[in-house]
Amino acid sequence: MKNRIWLKLLILLAIVGGSTFILYKTGLISFFLNKEKMTIFLNSLGPLSFIGFIILQAAQVIISPIPGEVTGFIGGFLYGKFLGLILSTIGLTIGSFVAFILARYFGRPFADKFVARETMARYDYLLHHKGAFLVFLLFLIPGFPKDMLCYILGLGHLSTKEFLLISTLGRFMGTVLLTFGGDYIRHHQYYRFSVLIGLAIVFILLSMVYRDRIEKFIRKFHASKK
Repeated sequence: MKNRIWLKLLILLAIVGGSTFILYKTGLISFFLNKEKMTIFLNSLGPLSFIGFIILQAAQVIISPIPGEVTGFIGGFLYGKFLGLILSTIGLTIGSFVAFILARYFGRPFADKFVARETMARYDYLLHHKGAFLVFLLFLIPGFPKDMLCYILGLGHLSTKEFLLISTLGRFMGTVLLTFGGDYIRHHQYYRFSVLIGLAIVFILLSMVYRDRIEKFIRKFHASKK
């Protein structure tokens, strides 16, 4: 048993250390943070750009420094509303699944490498109960650390099927907003873009006002189920 734990830890260190070294040495971190560079790169792939974009969307879930807002916007800008939405959803689902499975297999030491200590402590209660619908509500909150949540839930009791359904549906509204925004800018539909941004701001402000209340409700609900 101890040998298996040590083996997992060694594999964990190799993955995290190797990935970090490659990202910084090759300059990929700065690449992922630059919308123009990513757009040029995807365009250069030609027919393979679909696959490249899906991989990019998956990577931004697994590797937290990559901003999902940028990749979601690029999807709409390059591929339009509907194809962009499909490609983004596929990529986000794959990335969420990988993060969930990695945390489930390697356990808490692995998840701690990707999830801030304060975040893990704040949502530790999710590890003890399923609460599928309440987890879905968390995915709906704008600004909520959804990528980190994938790692946290990998340590809990949700089944893989339940997690994939919750994470995919929970991310959908945000994906729609980003994709449509990118498409509107591509076609110079600035009025529609402004309306979309206005609605998003209202939704975000409301979520910020009621976020703590929602989270308190979820914690109380989990506590009542003990």
